[in-house]
Amino acid sequence: MEEVRATAAWVAGQSSHVIVDSEGIEKVVETIGDKIPQIEWDFEGIHYFDGGPLTVQYLLVLDALNFCFWPDEDLSYDHLASGLKAALKNDKSVFDADRLQKFTGPELRELLKWPRPLPLEGERIRLLHEVGFELERSFGGKACNLVDSCGKSAAKLVATITSHFPGFRDHAIYKGRQVFFYKRAQIFAADLYGAFKGQTYGEFHDISSVTIFADYIVPAMLRQLGVLKYSSKLASIIGYNGVIASGSEEEVELRACSIYAVEKMKDLIRVKTGKQVLSVELDLWLWAFGVQSPSLQHHRTLSIYY
Repeated sequence: MEEVRATAAWVAGQSSHVIVDSEGIEKVVETIGDKIPQIEWDFEGIHYFDGGPLTVQYLLVLDALNFCFWPDEDLSYDHLASGLKAALKNDKSVFDADRLQKFTGPELRELLKWPRPLPLEGERIRLLHEVGFELERSFGGKACNLVDSCGKSAAKLVATITSHFPGFRDHAIYKGRQVFFYKRAQIFAADLYGAFKGQTYGEFHDISSVTIFADYIVPAMLRQLGVLKYSSKLASIIGYNGVIASGSEEEVELRACSIYAVEKMKDLIRVKTGKQVLSVELDLWLWAFGVQSPSLQHHRTLSIYY
């Protein structure tokens, strides 16, 4: 995750479409004080949890598919999480590695009780096949073995996932330099941490190394809070719901500047309050407010990474 932080900071220093506003960070930190919530996973009961390996398997499948809902205005993360939960409660073997490799688009839709093709449906099926194949080849078919192999290190878990599963290799080229995000790999570590409350499969001695999960909602919330400023061109594109290409300068800046801004927020909170705040806590705080704001305008990018 140090590569994520370092390359995000470099982009923020080069950025022309998105600017991190230091005064905006100061104001937000003053407003927050010590009100950052402790991470609470599954507060709405939409996720599967049984306290054991099956939950780990569920979370890996969930995070393999956790991207790009916006093209379908009725579809949301809640539909995905609760649909997978219902499928697993109905059939405990539904996410076995061999079965993941055989899924079709219509079968996934049926599993989620969704009446029409999913956004980027072909990519979702490809990723399910990839997860099933690699789990079977390298981890005895079990996501819990993958987690166990990482010695309670979130950083090693992210590195292991991104080395074994190409669909989790979330990076881009910006002005000739490789920039790393690893959103879905990091959120898998955070989901484990939250679901298991920092114990057993969710125990990581370095959970503080995880950054925020650069997506649609977090940049929009940071902009609303005055932490991010957009160029007039970018603001206009977002204002009329235009599509921003995956890997474009604008898209990379939106995500990288969000990571950099939250890192600066963390540093300032620590200086002002003496409190060590986790990125996962700040991300949850920003995301929770964002999804409750129906007027929030986010950027639109067709991507398998978020």
